[in-house]
Amino acid sequence: MKAYAAAQDWVSICEYLEKLDTDLSAVDTVIKTGNKMTDAIMNSKISLAHAKKIRVKAEADIPVALTISEIDLCVIIGNLFDNAIEASLALPEEQRMIRVYMDMKNTQLYMSFTNFTAGKKQKKENGRFRTTKGNGHGFGLVRIDGIVERCGGYINRNSEDGAFTTEILLPQ
Repeated sequence: MKAYAAAQDWVSICEYLEKLDTDLSAVDTVIKTGNKMTDAIMNSKISLAHAKKIRVKAEADIPVALTISEIDLCVIIGNLFDNAIEASLALPEEQRMIRVYMDMKNTQLYMSFTNFTAGKKQKKENGRFRTTKGNGHGFGLVRIDGIVERCGGYINRNSEDGAFTTEILLPQ
């Protein structure tokens, strides 16, 4: 059964990465961290946000080599960006903004994603925020949580009126 679940997970990851496969000539190079996978996913998502009239303030300074796998890093960054973009679309264009900050804090990779939202403060149920997208959604956050737990990291999500923030620390 585990082999079947792992195969399904791999298929899901491959499908996700295929969705990210865009014409790189159309992707603006906004972020240059030196880590090629991080640069690719970040610049792809920033270009997508800009196409949807969402301002992005991004700062990323991370090492070329990380201990977290490139796939896991793509899953985290991709899901956080996708959620932030989707939440931003409910706002008028002039209020749309996503802030991304990534840096090393001693021996840990620190990531912070904040986006403005049209909604009120969300409440947690059983220690987690529920998806606002309806049934069949909300797996991205669960996937992120699993990666952070497997890597021995720390995750914090905070919802306030008009904003949602996720912070992650991953030992390197």
